[in-house]
Amino acid sequence: MALTLPDDFEERFWRRHSNPKSGWSRTVLLPALLFAVYHRKPRLAGAALLFTAVNPILFSPPDDDDAWMTRVVLAERWWTRERKSGVFDRTYPNWLNLVNVPVSAYAFVAAYHRRPLRAGLAGAFAMALKFWYVGALVRRYDDADPRAD
Repeated sequence: MALTLPDDFEERFWRRHSNPKSGWSRTVLLPALLFAVYHRKPRLAGAALLFTAVNPILFSPPDDDDAWMTRVVLAERWWTRERKSGVFDRTYPNWLNLVNVPVSAYAFVAAYHRRPLRAGLAGAFAMALKFWYVGALVRRYDDADPRAD
């Protein structure tokens, strides 16, 4: 049985999460987790994961959707909810997420084995893949202009 949230709660959640401060502050998650694994700091890893869980509700909704990071969040929601597209398959841009899984896993393995150059490069590549993915979603979102509906 799938957990369903009331529509108004879900709408408020996504509006708050679309604050650019929410999105940009989440970009430090991967580096923070890699640092925590490399330096064997489970508290830091736990704090980073806790921050990730509460981050979407920490910020007030943005006044408009002009900020690129706001459109990232709106585009992700549009892609998965209205377009009913998945995030992991062999079509563009979803294949970027498929590639990102082993790249991110390698970054964590490298951090665990204390290979800083490998962990850093793989982490940077994983972040680049994520930005490429969300950039592609934003372009599609802007082209579709769902706000005009």
